[in-house]
Amino acid sequence: MAETVRVFDTTLRDGEQAPGFSMTPAEKLRLARQLEALGVDVIEAGFPMASEGDFAGVEAVARACRTVQVAALARALEADVRRAALALAAASKPRLHVFVATSEIHLKHKLRKTRAEVLADTFKAVALARSLVADVEFSAEDATRSDREFLASVLEAAVAAGATTLNIPDTVGYSVPSEYANLIGYLRAHVRGTRAADGVTWSVHCHNDLGLAVANSLAAVGAGARQVECTINGIGERAGNAALEEVAMALHVRRDSLPYATGLALEQLHPTSQLLTEITGVTVQPNKAIVGANAFAHEAGIHQDGMLKSPMTYEIMTPRTVGRAGHELVLGKHSGRHALQARLTELGFALDREQLQRAYVDFLAAVDERKAVTERELRAIARRSGAAPAFAPAACPGDSTESLWAV
Repeated sequence: MAETVRVFDTTLRDGEQAPGFSMTPAEKLRLARQLEALGVDVIEAGFPMASEGDFAGVEAVARACRTVQVAALARALEADVRRAALALAAASKPRLHVFVATSEIHLKHKLRKTRAEVLADTFKAVALARSLVADVEFSAEDATRSDREFLASVLEAAVAAGATTLNIPDTVGYSVPSEYANLIGYLRAHVRGTRAADGVTWSVHCHNDLGLAVANSLAAVGAGARQVECTINGIGERAGNAALEEVAMALHVRRDSLPYATGLALEQLHPTSQLLTEITGVTVQPNKAIVGANAFAHEAGIHQDGMLKSPMTYEIMTPRTVGRAGHELVLGKHSGRHALQARLTELGFALDREQLQRAYVDFLAAVDERKAVTERELRAIARRSGAAPAFAPAACPGDSTESLWAV
């Protein structure tokens, strides 16, 4: 059986920190219920010390979501840890997520602390967290720009204090897949107390500043990570986080080279993406993998011809797998005669070769001028070609969600 990779969703915390994605406690709760339906393993509901609203959001999610772990973020400070624990008080499966920066850049310019101070802060904060909840995760912020030996020593301190999940963030999206996988391998080999028998899970949290968040996450899974931190639609600070839907479908589609499983209900991916868009008012770009408007849409004539013969020619997954109604064949200037004929046939017209040629010339003139044509215009084009309706159309105009066509 395939090994399981846990999905840690941070849409409500890291995702919400991105400009334009702020959510009220009620909106957080609504999305959290959908994330629970999706089947994520952990929902990071917020950063309670950040604001009263964040505290209320974490508290609401902790009370309502009973089948999933609910996490709250805290800096390695006593006040943060206690505030996060208080927000999680009603959770059935609470997790405290403690973090501290470990790179020289952050120690010098942000924390203004020595390595010894960071080591002490780590042990103290994790030990306090473990005294308050049974499940503690520790993150070494900016891990990929940290000295490896020092990073390993901080992680050892976290494990000694009671952390059972160690997260290695690529906080600024700086790493590349081979380098990141190598780092995970190095830490697994050099951090004491993290063998398989010790019950410690290695986790990864990748940002997308170089467009490599998903690739880095998958490389880390191959190197032994068994938790991936990600967000719906890839939202998050700056260029965002690893997109949950992309990680999930890469593991599903490429089980031959990535023999790992998640517990996700994949058919809930698109509905969850749509709900996030509804709540925030921010849509995803059309060419976004899995959930973008064009992810299962085809306009090029060669592609449409292949799709009409077999969807497997140009699609590596079915739309229904991710909860979408179906794929679309978009009639535009790149469409071929086969696609036009198929659509006109669906509308109830039977065209001979000459009629089809006249209709195709007429159609290209229309889309060159206006980029798109309506169903009414398609019917007019068919009639001008000399074709008459030969039978009842396959569906009444515009009323079928099963139609492949968009015009």
